[in-house]
Amino acid sequence: MIILKSPEELQKMARAGRMVAEILEMLKEVVKPGITTGDLDRMAEQWMLKKGAKPAFKGYRGYQHSLCTSVNEEVVHGIPGQRVLKEGDIIGIDCGVIVEDFYGDAARTVPVGKIAAPLEKLVRVTKESLDRGLAQVVLGNRIHDIGHAVQELAEKEGFSVVRDFVGHGIGRQLHEDPQVPNFGKPHTGARLEVGMVLAIEPMVNVGGPEVKVLEDGWTAVTVDKQCSAHFEDTIALTEKGPEILTRV
Repeated sequence: MIILKSPEELQKMARAGRMVAEILEMLKEVVKPGITTGDLDRMAEQWMLKKGAKPAFKGYRGYQHSLCTSVNEEVVHGIPGQRVLKEGDIIGIDCGVIVEDFYGDAARTVPVGKIAAPLEKLVRVTKESLDRGLAQVVLGNRIHDIGHAVQELAEKEGFSVVRDFVGHGIGRQLHEDPQVPNFGKPHTGARLEVGMVLAIEPMVNVGGPEVKVLEDGWTAVTVDKQCSAHFEDTIALTEKGPEILTRV
């Protein structure tokens, strides 16, 4: 069931979304060779608690951290720890908070120092595919118009989109209906309505779309071990039109 949010609820979600955006901007500035994924997780959690927010991921289905940190061939749900970032890596940072019982959720892929040109293209195209998807969140469109826009650009540029993980509705729960795939047939799926809030999150691979989850039960990696990028924003369809909640 898709839960439509009231204007008052959307205001609370906007506060949560802005906090996520600010945390991600802060983390982008500190990502550099030599820092560990655990360092990033500790910084993020300290910032959340200082601002009076709860880490959305910590405790979710037994997950023990405040961020997901996915490096290179790790697609999503990488677990922060002792891994040291190296020059030329890329890291997907996924962040969520709870503010006044509502969730904010977003992700960015960040270069570590100078990265190779093919990875620069991967990061750029993934970000652009997110923007293409967000642009489809207008009254009268349907859910699969979003995924089609993501898929069309990513595949045109020679990449593949992950199909095993998708975007989602969001509100008082981190994951709500509807699911928002990053592929699909245009003009199909649920019709977009005022009050819908969606977390749109393209995961784009250099190689094939196939992924597998490691023995830790969380970390999803590309089967062919080629790199993957991940961007995510939360967007609300308000009475005044679409509003991206997770941008500074």
